[in-house]
Formats: sequence, structure tokens, C-alpha cells
Amino acid sequence: MAFDGITISSIVNELNNTINGGKLYKIAQPEADEIMLTIKTQSGQYRLVLSANASLPLAYLTDDNKPSPATAPNFCMLLRKHLNNGRIISITQPKFERVIDIEAEHLNELGDLCRKHIIAEFMGKHSNIILCDDNNTILDSIKHISAQTSSVREVLPGRPYFIPNTSDKINPLEADRKHFDETVFTKPVPVVKALLSSYTGISTCIAEELAYRAGVDGGHPANCLDEPMKDALYNVFDALMSDVRNGIYHPDMVTDNGVPAEFAAVKLSMYDNHTEYDSISRLIIDYYRQKEIATRIHQKSVDIRRIVTTHLERAYKKLDIQEKQIKDTEKKDKYRIYGELLTTYAYSIPAGSKEYEALNYYDNTTIKIPLDNTLTPIENANKYFARYNKLKRTYEAGIRLIQEITEEISYLESIINAIEISVTEADLANIKEELIETGYIKRTVKGKHKITANKPMHFVSSDGFDIYVGKNNMQNDELTFKTGNGNDWWFHAKGTAGSHVIVKTEGKELPDRTFEEAAALAGWYSKAKDQAKAEIDYIQRKHIKKPNGGNIMKRLAFYLHTPSVTAWLRMLLYITTLRKLLTDQCQILLLAGNIQRIAHRLQMLYFLSCFL
Repeated sequence: MAFDGITISSIVNELNNTINGGKLYKIAQPEADEIMLTIKTQSGQYRLVLSANASLPLAYLTDDNKPSPATAPNFCMLLRKHLNNGRIISITQPKFERVIDIEAEHLNELGDLCRKHIIAEFMGKHSNIILCDDNNTILDSIKHISAQTSSVREVLPGRPYFIPNTSDKINPLEADRKHFDETVFTKPVPVVKALLSSYTGISTCIAEELAYRAGVDGGHPANCLDEPMKDALYNVFDALMSDVRNGIYHPDMVTDNGVPAEFAAVKLSMYDNHTEYDSISRLIIDYYRQKEIATRIHQKSVDIRRIVTTHLERAYKKLDIQEKQIKDTEKKDKYRIYGELLTTYAYSIPAGSKEYEALNYYDNTTIKIPLDNTLTPIENANKYFARYNKLKRTYEAGIRLIQEITEEISYLESIINAIEISVTEADLANIKEELIETGYIKRTVKGKHKITANKPMHFVSSDGFDIYVGKNNMQNDELTFKTGNGNDWWFHAKGTAGSHVIVKTEGKELPDRTFEEAAALAGWYSKAKDQAKAEIDYIQRKHIKKPNGGNIMKRLAFYLHTPSVTAWLRMLLYITTLRKLLTDQCQILLLAGNIQRIAHRLQMLYFLSCFL
């Protein structure tokens, strides 16, 4: 997701096609390291954001306005003085660097036509926005860099502006086969590193993509490639640079489990799960907006996740202790037999004996029974019966505890799964309220608490049937017993935590494809989504019953149903798209694959190559 030279080139191309020739109508500085330029053109009004944030330098066009401080900062006032009502005459990218140079002409106080440059540099912690005159003299900058801060270049009013050349990289747009051979193929380093160290504006992501397109191992030493590999690598490099020269870009965003993971101005064919855009600005906005949402949700879920994880670890430890105690009770029957045999043969046991060899009439074997020589045979028998009864009580109590602990573990795992699939703050609020009701979190505010209304996920199958997916236990409960009717179909990943899935039939018979898509959703929104394959239970809603009584945890997480049909869901790594009916009618990506549905009446396998 590097803001590399190719991404900058794509932005410059988009700016030239939209705001070049436009009038600088308004200049604002909403943040200490960010400016927003409002440009009016014949085709409409645009807002350009230039950010010199050290951790997130950006440039993009947006429709959204940002509030500005009541008193404009000095740099903003200077920009207004020199550029307000000016006209943009060129937008360039010098030397394919991570720099955008916006040249504008305006009239000075005497009415003379002058030119100024807004130069935005996107270089991590060295990012800056600089205002220069036509002689490349710095008038001011959003960040002042003195000689004490940088020994390479001062960025202060009155100093000459230049782009520091700190490496021997060259512009890839000027590269030819001879130079490529002399630079890339002579370096005894991996191919990816050879590309990075040879050309400016090439990021690790782009270098890996070039190696992938050429069918070359990115970790292979560049100087050890054979001629066919060299030809393939240069050809894909030259084709990419040709597209850049001609302004051909394919903005692409890669997601991992629905979370943005990477983006580039070219198609990232080395990834399966990616979405193409027609605008680099729209891609940047969506990428960082979704990234911010995912980050915010993750941060807000940290406390809940920590509480649940702590209880889950304790439950696993308690389960381990109880299982060891149950194992220790395995010899209880031996003590019972000792007591019974001693009672049977008491008349023949000599007084003061330390052991007695008796015939075990249960299996006709001879066993030796240890005795306390200070006790009578009957007292020894009672002693063994007491041990047996104690171990029996321990066993019975242990079995009950194991069942309770197992149910608690299943419940807590369902909470972890609910946290994993949460996409909004309302989802987390519902989970927190559930944990308060089940006693895992103490309520800090007394009185009635209003639960934030939150709806389950809603999909439409390829055959037009509504599919609902619960996002937490309370929602699962409501979905199954309030939303679902008797003839609707219920799906759930077998033997693991996961969402309840309800398919509304409206009195119709479900086609196989809808069964398969609902099973895919049940598998995806469960703990089994990362497995090679998963078992999915599905049954009509009328056969499911909620347990009566018990604690709320059990009532929310466990259901009684008659034996259901099981579908095998095989997760192959490709993407199936299902239409998600939310207010914005957005699209989601669902990881799914071949599904083998074992039907009630058919004894055959049905293999699905794709859903849609």
C-alpha cells in the first residue's frame, strides 16, 4: 500500500484530466499538515486534499468538505495571498519521484502575471507541502526543515528548492533493455530488491507484481536468471511503463477477510481477492475509510476480547483439571470389587493379614487385595466401599462440571466468533450488553439500558430467496425464533461456534443452489471458515426448540433439534459474490468453494464449481 511513483503518476493523470485549467476558488488548511484546494472548472467543482502527515501522506480528489479552524494558519494565509483565484496551468511529477508539482498563474498586487508552484512531497516522515516562485525559490512550507534537522536540504523561506538525490536510482520511464540488463541483471540480490534499488518510484508491491507476471521467483538472485526469465521480466516491466506513459491505469484494492490489505494503481494479479476501481482517488478514499473502520472496530473490541479470552483461558484450565480428576476416578470400580470380595470371603480371611488372594467372580480371575492388618476384614471392606463412594461422587460431580464448562467454552467461543464478524460499533455494543446480562461484565450505569437496534446481515440468493445471518448470540436467538417461520430453513456450522442462517422460503421449495449458498454463508461466518472443509447442519426451523430454564448463556447458545441433514462445505480459495441488501446496496466478497450437499432423498454428490 505504498504511495509509490506509479500511484503518484496515476493521481497526476487524474488531476490533469479533471482540475488542470481550473480556477483556485478556495484554499483551506483543515489540519496542521494538510491543505484542501477547491477548484472550479467548466465540468464542475472539485476538492483536492494534499496531506503531509508523517504516517499517512496522501493526495486525492473528494466530494467531502472538512471544517477549517476559525483562524487560518500562516501557511494557509500565504497560499491565499499568492494563489487565490489563480489558474492551474500544469500538474507534473518530476523525475517519477513521489512529488506532485502544481503550477498556477495569478496576478500580483501590480497586476502582473506571475507563476507559483505548490509542491507536495510524499516521503513518509519527510513529507511536506512547499510553495515556490517561478525561480524555484521557497516562499514557505507547511513544515520548516532547518540544517539542524536535515543535513541534506533546508526547507526554509528564501532557500532554493530541489529534490534531494540520495540514491543512484533512475526514472523507469527512461529505461531501455540495455540499461535494464546492466543494472537489474548484474546485481547478486533477489529480483525484487534489484528492481527496488535500480528505479525510482517502484515499491515492493509493484516489484513483486512484476516478478509474478513474469513467472519469476521474486527471491531468486537477479544475476542468476536465465535468458528466458530475463526476457519475461523485462517485457512485463516495459509493458507496465508503456501503460504509465500512455496514462493507462487499473486502480486495484486487495482485501483480506473483508479488511483492506493492499492497493496499487495497477492490477495486482498476484492476489485473488481484489476489487478494481475507475478512479485512484475513489480507491484511496475507500481503502483508508474501510481501513479506519476496521482499525476502530478492532480497537473498540480489544477490551471485550480481553475479557472473553481471559474467561476462556480459565475455562480451559478448569476443564483440564476436571478431566484429570475424572481420570483419577477410573479405579473406583476396583475398590467396589475389593469391598464386595472382602465381604464375601470375610469368614476365610485370617486375622492380621496384610493381603488376601481371592477369586474375582466377575471375570473368574484371581486378584490380590491389600489389607490393613489392624482392621478386621469387614472394616477393610467398608474402607474400600468408602473410597468407592467418594470417587463415585467425584466422578458424578466432575461429569456435571465438565458439561457446564464445555457449554461455557462453546458460549465464549461463539462470542469470539461474533467479535470477529462485527463490522459496526452497534455490533460490539450488542455483544457487550449480552456479556453484561450473562454476568461476564459488570454494568457501570444503574437503571434500564437501551440496546442499540441492530439488524442481522441480509443477502439475496441467486434464485431470489432472502438469507439472514446473525452476528451475535442474541441476534441468532431472535433470528431463529422470531424472524424464522416453521417452513423456513435453518443452517449452522456443525460442532463449532458460528452464526445462525435463516432462509425465508415464503412457502416455496428451495433450489439446490440456494441451499449451497446458505451453507457457504454458515461456514464462512463460523469458526470453521479457515478450515479446508466444514460440516454444515441444515433443517427446517419447525424442528428446532430452545431449552427451557437454565442460565441465559445456555438459552442463547444452545438449541435442541432433531437429527439434521449435514452438508460438506469445501473451502477453496476463490471468491463468490453475493448481493447484500443493506441501505447502501453494497457488494461483499464471500470466500467459498465446492460444496457437496448430502440431500434427504438423494444418495449422490453434487459438486458446485461456482455460485453465480
